[in-house]
Amino acid sequence: MNFTFIFFIVAGTLAIASGIVTIRSKHPVLSAVSLVFHFFMLAALYLTLNAQFVAVMQVLVYAGAIMVLVVFVIMLLNLGDEHSLKERFSVQKIIAASLGIVFLLQILAIYFSFSSGKYEISEKSIQIGTAQGIGKELYSNYLIPFEAVGLLLLAAIIGAVILAKKKID
Repeated sequence: MNFTFIFFIVAGTLAIASGIVTIRSKHPVLSAVSLVFHFFMLAALYLTLNAQFVAVMQVLVYAGAIMVLVVFVIMLLNLGDEHSLKERFSVQKIIAASLGIVFLLQILAIYFSFSSGKYEISEKSIQIGTAQGIGKELYSNYLIPFEAVGLLLLAAIIGAVILAKKKID
């Protein structure tokens, strides 16, 4: 066992645990904090899979922007504890449990079908998630769409500044 595999297992276990805390927590702020931790653990998993760009985007977009939005919504709504459900066994719980079992069986079937042989990873597939690989693709094959998106974002920023200036006046 090498360090990367051990780190992958630890980060995956922590991601699952923080996801469970997010779902099971009755306090919205604790749930939001554990969701942020979950996003960071997913970024760590992406790093072990050699997808640096995806890991950085995970932290910037989800752990940063989306969680700021979630925390502001929680603070504005002033949510309290939710009331517990009166029914111990409902149809929804039975359906959820059966779908969970089916999902687990599918994962096990996929795992055992792939574990029978050795699969090699090509050099090109290793370079897909890196910042260097994405940069080469953006500035060679997708230069015109990349420039168009940049102009569109510039127009949106100028429009937002104009609208904000009109509200001030």
